[in-house]
Amino acid sequence: MSYIIDRRLNGKNKSTVNRQRFLRRYQKHIKEAVTGAVNKRSITDMERGEQISIPTRSTHEPIITHGPGGKQHRVFPGNKEFQAGDLLDKPESGGGGGGSGKASNQGDGEDEFSFYISKEEFLNYLFDDLALPNMIKKNLSQSKEFKTRRAGFVSEGTPNNLSVVKSLRNAHARRIGMTVGKRRKLKELNAALTALDPQPEDSREEVISLRLQIEEIEKKLKTVPFLDDLDLRYRSQVKVPMPSSKAVMFCVMDVSGSMTQDIKDIAKRFYILLYLFLQKSYEHIELVFIRHHTSAKEVDEQEFFYSRETGGTIVSSALKMMQDIIAERYNSDEWNIYAAQASDGDNWDDDSPQCAELLSQQLLPQVQYFAYIEITPNQHQALWESYTGLLKQYPHHFAMSQIRTAADIYPVFRELFAKERYQEAV
Repeated sequence: MSYIIDRRLNGKNKSTVNRQRFLRRYQKHIKEAVTGAVNKRSITDMERGEQISIPTRSTHEPIITHGPGGKQHRVFPGNKEFQAGDLLDKPESGGGGGGSGKASNQGDGEDEFSFYISKEEFLNYLFDDLALPNMIKKNLSQSKEFKTRRAGFVSEGTPNNLSVVKSLRNAHARRIGMTVGKRRKLKELNAALTALDPQPEDSREEVISLRLQIEEIEKKLKTVPFLDDLDLRYRSQVKVPMPSSKAVMFCVMDVSGSMTQDIKDIAKRFYILLYLFLQKSYEHIELVFIRHHTSAKEVDEQEFFYSRETGGTIVSSALKMMQDIIAERYNSDEWNIYAAQASDGDNWDDDSPQCAELLSQQLLPQVQYFAYIEITPNQHQALWESYTGLLKQYPHHFAMSQIRTAADIYPVFRELFAKERYQEAV
């Protein structure tokens, strides 16, 4: 018996292409598994991949077989004891299969096909249908891509860029400019010669002189070239940067005494998810972290998530700081401005109307989108009631949602930043 072993290597990137084809084919199952993984583990672990399991029934491929009926002859190798029609004894208990699990007298079992997806693939499925709403391109910023655009005409270039029409126009203008004086003089001489009414054989000195001058000017006019190198014009093409999104996201979090550690952890998880989303989707976007209690403070990412400083609650201090930062660093004519505010809704009663007024009069006219997340298992607080009126006034620029438990983080995030919310900014 001969054995043939195929030792040929896969073609370049063949395994990558096959993997991408497999991921596209079972995209629905993978997205369901990714969504389930979000609820089972901390959002801080989003930077790694995930083990995905798919029921084997979902991986079955269609095959072509012989239909029933007819006569078929088959050869089954390895049979030395049995003939057609023989009955087989039932295996003794414990001496049969080598499975490690326990037997069951009901239900159907099914194996699962498991494989591992990378961090990049995990984030792709996680953020597949999310997008910042109202994202418009207002300015050129740190663009790495270029496109070719026409930029007038130049006097030097390659023949394939020669502009025939522009070159002929330049030649015509040059000929007019070089001969306008001579043509004017020629017209005057012809008029003087006509006034003398000369005959073909007129020998008067005045007539002969006029004829010689006319002949000399006509000879000079003929020496003016129809097309000169100076007339040639070539189409100029330059590379210009393509427009890219230039945006800033304000992360505003309440760290007052009413915010328990559990609530803060939920807020931190929401912002971590938001941060991952921005990092994944937008290369040129800045983040501003503002934490507040009775006073607001702009901090870095480390302090925003892990500082233990706390106090009372005056939410308007954070909104005022946001307004000051926008006025100082982020011109709304050049930047797409976004904000996400997380709080338990507890605030001084006199301060909540002031917050709504700040949003209505100062911030919302400048921002593309402002999302308010209230983290409380109970009924809504004063801040929610004050913000409710803004929904009708700014339906496409303001959104509110409530997070009761950690399991609500991902659904709320998808609701706030779903592609269906996209509206072109006016």
